[in-house]
Amino acid sequence: MLLIVYYVAFMIAGDLADYLIGLIVEREFGSYVSLIVFLALYFLFLWVAWLFAVWMTEPARGGLLRRTK
Repeated sequence: MLLIVYYVAFMIAGDLADYLIGLIVEREFGSYVSLIVFLALYFLFLWVAWLFAVWMTEPARGGLLRRTK
């Protein structure tokens, strides 16, 4: 459950960043370039948000096993 919460939180942050970057690109270069940048960043943020969510919820490595010996 916590993995999904982190993923959604990172996706919201990524979508906001993607929107703002796309808006800046649209004002500078036009709507066609903005669409390409927006879609590329959107899918990049999907992947990065998943990596961050898995990294945040990853259990500690070997901490429990060392204490029980």
